[in-house]
Amino acid sequence: MPRTNLNDILIFMAVVDAGSFIAGGQAMGLSRSAAGKAVIRLEDRLGARLLNRTTRTLSLTDEGRMFYERGLQILTSVDEAEASVAGQNSTPRGVLRLTVPDAFGRLVMLPLLKKYLRAWPDIQVEVSFTDRPADIVEDGFDLAIRIGATATDTGLIARTVARYKARLCASPSYLAERGEPGDIDDITAHDCLIFASRNQRQGWRFRGEGGPWVKAQGRSRLRLDSAEAIRDAALAGLGIALLPDFLVADDLLAGRLRQVLPGLETDDAKIVALYPDKRLLEPRVRRFIDLMVEELGHLGQASNRDASSG
Repeated sequence: MPRTNLNDILIFMAVVDAGSFIAGGQAMGLSRSAAGKAVIRLEDRLGARLLNRTTRTLSLTDEGRMFYERGLQILTSVDEAEASVAGQNSTPRGVLRLTVPDAFGRLVMLPLLKKYLRAWPDIQVEVSFTDRPADIVEDGFDLAIRIGATATDTGLIARTVARYKARLCASPSYLAERGEPGDIDDITAHDCLIFASRNQRQGWRFRGEGGPWVKAQGRSRLRLDSAEAIRDAALAGLGIALLPDFLVADDLLAGRLRQVLPGLETDDAKIVALYPDKRLLEPRVRRFIDLMVEELGHLGQASNRDASSG
């Protein structure tokens, strides 16, 4: 079977990205007619329809979607090959694919992405905002940002880029109704809003001044897989939550939430960057990790200093 013209594949992908033969052709320096003929040649070669065409819209068939996704993988491999030849100091380019926790991504990562895109104009970024752990390799991500321990991830490099203080907090209405805990043991009588996802449940542990770490044994009648949902549940008076500074600092300052047992030390909320174990990290990934360490590390330290002085 003769090999497919690679240019036809690139034209097909440009048409999909642009959403039309006219715009896709222009992106490749071609007319609408030439772009259409390239896609027809590709479909004839594959023996499958890749695009559904109407007078107004284009849409991918199942075969077209699969072929497009494989094409993205090929382009990523080409980018990686170029990066390996160009060396460590090459200019970042290509598409950076990230998966980040929802609330953290919107509150903290979006301003960081603005700086990143401004610094590197040849970069594009695709971000999945979700609190559910993704399979980085299987789902085609360059980098995953997660909060907390990542011992279950195998074959990945884990780098802590920042630490935020976690706050045990509840709404004034909840504390007025249920009473305020006086020590760790009192938490057993309270409803604890726990993060849980895919059979993994958040554990709480605390330490008094000079004492050992102790696990809290509170009830967990409501478990959620979103940190922001836990914050909303705490604001609604549904229980006590353990959440990082970046998510609840404004609520604590405004009095919408109150810190519970402020004298106890809690585990830091670690912000961890996860990426596949590679001999040579692509410049677009390496530069973004460096930016996170530079920007988020300072934010986390400031958060902890503010907490200790408050």
